[in-house]
Amino acid sequence: MIRSMTAFSRREERMDGATLAWEIRSVNHRYLEPSLRLPDALRDVEPAVREALRKRLSRGKVECTLRLTGQDAQAGSTVSINEALLADLMQAVNRVGQLTSHPVSIDPVDVLRWPGVTAAQDIDTDTLTQRALALFEQTLNEFVAAREREGTELAMLVNQRLDAILREVERVKAALPQIIEAQRQKLRTRVEEAVATPDRDRLEQELVMMAARIDVAEEVDRLVTHVNEVRRCIKEGGSVGRRLDFLMQELNRESNTLGSKSISTDTTQASVEIKVLIEQMREQIQNIE
Repeated sequence: MIRSMTAFSRREERMDGATLAWEIRSVNHRYLEPSLRLPDALRDVEPAVREALRKRLSRGKVECTLRLTGQDAQAGSTVSINEALLADLMQAVNRVGQLTSHPVSIDPVDVLRWPGVTAAQDIDTDTLTQRALALFEQTLNEFVAAREREGTELAMLVNQRLDAILREVERVKAALPQIIEAQRQKLRTRVEEAVATPDRDRLEQELVMMAARIDVAEEVDRLVTHVNEVRRCIKEGGSVGRRLDFLMQELNRESNTLGSKSISTDTTQASVEIKVLIEQMREQIQNIE
């Protein structure tokens, strides 16, 4: 199965007052170029993340972002509120207002400063690291699956263009004998009109040489061969983007030769149509890993 180089995935997990969230996104690139954005409390996961990316991916500019949210989460701790104490404190404030017959306003920040209302809870760094790596593995699995789904769509689009190229090739094959014979008759007529008694042997030699120059059977056969090789690469799957890009160059080379040898509107139109199809495939193949 082939894979696209563009994809996105995101997963998050809540734990002990904090939230871990991974995002992975990628775009086309000639090589694998990972870029990591990690909170200070989880810098230790970087080597394992890079190794996992190296094992699962071969191309693409991949951006991995890990977010650790929760108050003081960057320092590896969270803040919890003693809700029972806070309720008692607010009840006391209201009671003071009743006794003094004056409403009492209070700043929430001042409440948080009251001893015992808040308490810092340290997050175990080892546990946090393990859970971050486990979450990354899940996110990476979804990311690879997204690449594969898009790769399946790309393969379908490329195969459609390959089918169209083969149809053009068959049209050229079918018309080629008539094209060559028509050109032979045309040349023969011109020679006979220009020369009263032409040398028949020399004329036949020239006709044979002309037929060889305009014969595109070799180019047509190579087009079919390259189409078959593209299909084989797609079916084989894996990291075949560079190979497919090379095959697009070879297909384009043969279509150019077909056009340069063209002596009829049929072969000219076929050459132009094949080049358009190759360019459409090349645009899609730029996304293949």
